[in-house]
Amino acid sequence: MVDWLDLACYQSLHFATRQEVMLIMTWSGARMTGNELVSRYPYEWRSATGHPFLEAIRDGSLPGAAFRVWLQQDYVFVADLLRFQATLLSIAPRGGQDALAAGLAALESELGWFEQQAEHMQLPLGVKRHRVTEAYRQRLLSYANDWTSGITALWTGERAYLESWSGVAPSAPAYHEFVEHWTQPDFREYVRELETLVDASGGDEEAFLAVCKLEQDFWEMAWNSARD
Repeated sequence: MVDWLDLACYQSLHFATRQEVMLIMTWSGARMTGNELVSRYPYEWRSATGHPFLEAIRDGSLPGAAFRVWLQQDYVFVADLLRFQATLLSIAPRGGQDALAAGLAALESELGWFEQQAEHMQLPLGVKRHRVTEAYRQRLLSYANDWTSGITALWTGERAYLESWSGVAPSAPAYHEFVEHWTQPDFREYVRELETLVDASGGDEEAFLAVCKLEQDFWEMAWNSARD
């Protein structure tokens, strides 16, 4: 039997503006907010947002080869993320469409920025997906047709990205431009908008934990590449 309150919340969310989704969350007693997920799983969150790779960015000791591998694989990942987000947008409630549509435009611009950086660095971007990048792609695809899982996965990855790079600011001079780019106020605001949508949906613990592990694995993949 469908609970009338859950049904009313679902219907309301599909016609809500972003400013209204928090009210819907409060009224319906949503399962878990984004901050509650982070608080409930502090070890997993720290593993996703703190890694020797990032410490080496901060102090300038990261081998250039490791950063280049990370940059190549992140370019591939961003292209995958764009496709995932486009599918998620197709099932988004009305209150989530604006943020996801704006995010798609930002991802397309991000790919162009990567291409400019790669040209300057004489770095080829047409590389094969690493198995970690492929695992991330497959996991995102598995969430693409479920709003709660999908928005949780998207927000988890973006907030982890923001916190990871914010944590190394201002960084060593060689990486300052990159860190500054990935900690811009507009990106911070976008992550907040995604978190509002997660809060309204109730969040998905499994998606949160899966993406935390994939974020950790992504840092590890690039870090280990310097020793391969």
